[in-house]
Amino acid sequence: MKRILLILAIVLLAANSLFAQLPADSLLRRYAAGMLMVGFKGDSVTQDCDAARYVRDLHVGAIVLFDIDMTGDATLGSRNITSKERLTRMTAQLQQWADYPLLIATDQEGGRVARLKPQYGFLPTVTAEYLGTVDNEDTTRYYSSRLAREMRESGVNVNLAPVVDVLNHDCSAVGHYNRCYSVEPQVIARHAAWFIDECHRQGVLCTLKHFPGHGNAIDDSHYGFVDVTNGWTPQELEPFKLLIDAGKADLIMTAHLFNRNIDDEYPATLSRKTLTDLLRNQMGYDGVIVTDDLYMQAIRNQYSIPTALELAINAGADLICVGNNISTGFEADRPFLLVDMIVNSVKQGRIPWQRLQESHERLLRLQQKLTN
Repeated sequence: MKRILLILAIVLLAANSLFAQLPADSLLRRYAAGMLMVGFKGDSVTQDCDAARYVRDLHVGAIVLFDIDMTGDATLGSRNITSKERLTRMTAQLQQWADYPLLIATDQEGGRVARLKPQYGFLPTVTAEYLGTVDNEDTTRYYSSRLAREMRESGVNVNLAPVVDVLNHDCSAVGHYNRCYSVEPQVIARHAAWFIDECHRQGVLCTLKHFPGHGNAIDDSHYGFVDVTNGWTPQELEPFKLLIDAGKADLIMTAHLFNRNIDDEYPATLSRKTLTDLLRNQMGYDGVIVTDDLYMQAIRNQYSIPTALELAINAGADLICVGNNISTGFEADRPFLLVDMIVNSVKQGRIPWQRLQESHERLLRLQQKLTN
């Protein structure tokens, strides 16, 4: 009986210790919301729109913008970006609602993946593969500079680019669309560094993607499970390492790829072995890790969203991308529900409060880059 009472006492002390370390709900929710990068519908904003609720009321860490609404009719200009004038007005209003430097992101790689298109009054862009093939510093800097300038003028301060995956045209999601500079890691890193330099000159942060290497993935993780075990090589880490060592990595985006060479249980986004052991501890990266969209089928088909959130955060992710713009559909209250999930997981001891604190510190350092 004494032994049972002693065990109960230890359990109660441990539980009390856990809850004593937790902050007030308001701060816990603020930190949880700060870990979200979310999307919304519309090319303008009002006081009662979803974007206002996400930024002004919930205090999400980042907004992600698209030009095509994949949950609607998928036509040009059906989402957030329809003209430079309207985009500039919208981003300015978003920043006014934020009491912090709001991260406003879009995919402006150039070529096929460019949300700021000529159809909306922006300058034409070229693909990464074109730049890698020409392999001329002046050419890459020229196109990168004018792309970054238009982002800055429009109020977009985070580019979800460059792609630093190796080139393989059989890769349906990346190489097939000429999104990669080269098959050579040194060439990839060189052009990516020039791209990043020009973005930084315009006050735009950059995101290296897709860690630990998507270039040899034949299938597309938007639509289901993708195993790169047999095609992936350690060489695919080299561009990331070179850019990390050069101090060029503002953010690094994860890939939803299963790679038994690194982790035989979880895909990279949910893998502590990939994000903490490899990227942070072995490769020396201490910046922001942002996930690819957590609602992509590669994750949704295998895990519930609460489980995926817990795994991603515990693995080392700092910013959870939920664009609300893929085949799983749009849900206006989704960011609020995600905050509830994170908070509940922290309160129940499944996500350490320390993980939210670590991510908060990294995000603060990233925001400070925008104000320097």
